[in-house]
Amino acid sequence: MMTTKPSAAGNVHPLGEHIKPGYGRVALDTFGGRMQVEWDQNAEVSSMGLLPYFVDFLKTADLFDPWVRSCPLKYKSGNAPAVRDVLGTLVLSLLSGQHRYAHITSLRNEGVAPAALGMKKICSEDSVRRAFEGADEASITRWLRAHLRRSWEDLPGEPWILDIDTTVKLLYGRRQEGGVVGYNPAKPGRPSHSYHTYFMGGTRIVLDVEVEAGNHTASAYTAPGLFAFIDGLSKEQRPRMLRGDFGFGNERIISAAEERGLDYLFKLRSTVKVHWLVENLFKKQGWEDAGQGWEAMEAQIQLQGWSRQRRRREPPAQYPQYQFRIHRGRIHPADD
Repeated sequence: MMTTKPSAAGNVHPLGEHIKPGYGRVALDTFGGRMQVEWDQNAEVSSMGLLPYFVDFLKTADLFDPWVRSCPLKYKSGNAPAVRDVLGTLVLSLLSGQHRYAHITSLRNEGVAPAALGMKKICSEDSVRRAFEGADEASITRWLRAHLRRSWEDLPGEPWILDIDTTVKLLYGRRQEGGVVGYNPAKPGRPSHSYHTYFMGGTRIVLDVEVEAGNHTASAYTAPGLFAFIDGLSKEQRPRMLRGDFGFGNERIISAAEERGLDYLFKLRSTVKVHWLVENLFKKQGWEDAGQGWEAMEAQIQLQGWSRQRRRREPPAQYPQYQFRIHRGRIHPADD
């Protein structure tokens, strides 16, 4: 039975399956055979306690075996680990919340988890680290993207929003490719990577990620991968709207979206022209009802770097920083 609970914003979100204490044994299919899982309130908590359920999903949906079979890793040495063991070790490490190769060592004593994925053993951190060092980057990228796309391409053809975000990923330990010092407000001076990520709005589905050097945080480095991704979608699969922070509200991103007939919703920087526009509209009459307790008014402005004027819709609410979003040339209030 699925239980729900209203959030603070008034929306209803699924909390997942409600499992009663002492529910009894559950038979699950794994790659190592059928597994019996029993809930015990007095047992110690295990990080892998829910693994059989996830493995059952991987097997039922036929996701893990094709991913392993199509992996472009090739070994020539008779002493080399099996590809399934290398990939399975990575999966178990990620499911355990690990984010460094050195943490893999803590999995070496796992007895049940490797068998559930059909593995023979947990590989060492050095075996996993070296596995992709000599691999062809292009073939690895095609392999991963093909299987990532398989997880969402069959979703119903309903209108959806493509969210764009750039995240700074700090790097520790050995020096990694692209690990340079860039924009890093949390720990200035530490090397990092920039993750340019595309999400399906309203879900937790990641559509693609571009890993760039730590100093490549600007939207100019997002644009090539973003619009290559969009151009690779059929007309029915394309998003209804692009949505992002003020870093994406520039001519390059906006004009590319307009060329493809895509709506867009971006924040605007709190510049002098934006301040001037807001202050002048606050003095005018003729605000229109925009729904949900908002009123709006259209205006035009051409910011520096824009090729032409674009329409705005201004809400008559006082925002300390006057941050706004653009939606087909209309401005809407930012959530924060």
